[in-house]
Amino acid sequence: MRITLITSLALAASIATPANAREAATLTRIDAANVTLDRGETVPVAIWISQDGMIDKADQQVEPGLIKAAGKDGKLTLAIPANSRRYVLLKDRKGHVNVVGERVLPLEQGSNFRDIGGYVTKDGRTIRWGKAYRSGAMPLLSEADYSLIDQLGIGSVVDFRSIEEREVAPDLVDDRTGALFIANDYSLKPLMANFGKGNGENVYQGMEKMLVPQLRALYRRIEANEGAVIYHCSAGQDRTGMATALLYDMLGVDRDTILKDYHMSTALRRPQWEMPKVNPADYPNNPILKYYYAADEKKRTVAEPLYTPSGASHLAQFFTYVDAQYGGSEGFMKKALGLTDADIVTLRATMLD
Repeated sequence: MRITLITSLALAASIATPANAREAATLTRIDAANVTLDRGETVPVAIWISQDGMIDKADQQVEPGLIKAAGKDGKLTLAIPANSRRYVLLKDRKGHVNVVGERVLPLEQGSNFRDIGGYVTKDGRTIRWGKAYRSGAMPLLSEADYSLIDQLGIGSVVDFRSIEEREVAPDLVDDRTGALFIANDYSLKPLMANFGKGNGENVYQGMEKMLVPQLRALYRRIEANEGAVIYHCSAGQDRTGMATALLYDMLGVDRDTILKDYHMSTALRRPQWEMPKVNPADYPNNPILKYYYAADEKKRTVAEPLYTPSGASHLAQFFTYVDAQYGGSEGFMKKALGLTDADIVTLRATMLD
């Protein structure tokens, strides 16, 4: 494995799921060969390592003695290589099976690439693993990264980025996997103008209107259930964070968990892999390059926390706006995106165990 992968694994371990986020169990990568399973409140009588999240003959069962030897904190080290997408299945005494996967995929040259599954909703259901993956831009993925992504069963890639962003950092995942590629042609200039005006508060307000085609496409592709969906913007935190938060909220994840998941982007971003090295002079009218190269090289590799000058979360402010403007996330999906009650039912059936 390259040094860049080991750095990524160390980072993933250092930002293990925030305290109080509602998850039945978690997997955190230790190194290129091992993960830590935190079984949470589940007391398993059997554990399997699986390729598909379903117990079958192809699964590797963990030795019962190893389960019994787990520490009082419920943590267990399992041998799962970073180049293989695997799920861990925990069966309790009542026969119920909890599925857990690595939230952060250990890509060598990816940024903020994670499975959105695993969170427990307010009514006790669980977001399914392997249905949707969020990410930052992916112009510099390594061959090992493509090999790992090829195991995810990707059916669609929904790119939230503008024409200017795609011009300098095009996606290749669809070419490599055969996935359907969906994007909408719009200029980044109005979006950046919105970010640049005012006092830095409520910067997401109105962004949802600009992104209606992309958001509609994302939820429609998830609803279609034709393979997993990757969706992303440049940093995987603002447009992608908004899309994820709206989906989680509609599915019933509590907002405290949603906010904590949203703010994980600050630690998970690796800006050096979000933009290829280009000569800005070759793109004199490209606003993303003007913004990107306005900072020195050191600053370009540091992600800024997602808070306003007053200390408020951008997403918390956006939720307040969505509640007032649309009556909540489901209301937004119906009023702005044109989703029907049947669409909402299908989305929930697709995404929830």
